[in-house]
Formats: sequence, C-alpha cells, structure tokens
Amino acid sequence: MTSAKFTHLDSSGQAQMVDVGAKASTERMARASGAIRMSPSTFASIQSGKAGKGDVLGVARIAAIQAAKRTSELIPLCHPIAITAIRVEFHLASESSSVQCMAQVHCHGPTGVEMEALTAVQIGLLTIYDMCKAVDRGMVIGEVRLLEKQGGSSGTWRAADG
Repeated sequence: MTSAKFTHLDSSGQAQMVDVGAKASTERMARASGAIRMSPSTFASIQSGKAGKGDVLGVARIAAIQAAKRTSELIPLCHPIAITAIRVEFHLASESSSVQCMAQVHCHGPTGVEMEALTAVQIGLLTIYDMCKAVDRGMVIGEVRLLEKQGGSSGTWRAADG
C-alpha cells in the first residue's frame, strides 16, 4: 500500500480540480503509446495506403493532435494547457497485423501533459477503427499506457519497459 493520495479528491472525498496556481512553471513532456490489432487484410490496406476512406494514418495523426489540444474539454478535471509541441507517430507491425501509436506532448507550465499524450493515443487509435470499421469490426485497441513523463516536482518517470 502506498501513502500517496488521490489529488482530485478533497478531504471529504468530493471531486475537485487540483489548484496548480502556486506551482512553478517548468518544461514538461509526456510520451504514451497504444496499439490496434486488425485482420491481415485490413492491415494490408492501411499499409498500402489503399483503404477505402483514404489516408488512414494521416487522418488519425491529425485527430490525435486535435485530441491532445482538447483534452481539458473531454476529461472534467484536467486543466487547459498551452501545449508547445505534439508529435504523433505510427509504427506498422506486419507480424501482428497491428498499428502502434506513440504520442509525445510538450508544454511549459505548472502541470503535466500525461493526459494529453494518453488522449492523443486513444483518439488516434479510435480514428483508425472508425476509418476501417466497414471492413473489420473485430479490431482490438489495447496496451494504452504512459511510457514516460518529465518535469515538475516529481521529476522524471519511465515505465520499466518503456
């Protein structure tokens, strides 16, 4: 058991938005990843760029970037953050017929960008699903997780295998 507390709950257990007003602004970065598995034929369509709805990964990249910028509108207790950079990459793995999405988000501010990176990954993968669902409703999204965060008073954290 850890002695850490849930910062989004007040002393009565009620939801609260964390007050970051007194926190120092620092350079912050977060990286997250996730994957979507699909049938080999769907994977081949994405890989060849011949999917029926067009450039699946290009659209998914734009959706992921847009999602990171709008995270505070989607997750009730997230702060609006002035993001300074977002990088979204997709890696194709033919042996597993899967696409991995990796998002890296940067800001200079009083709170981190972990939620923005995780949201970017989720929406990027959901966009791939949306664009391919007409031919493959059995796609599976998973393994979404934080790989690394830097900045703030807690410093750097990295997943053991990230």
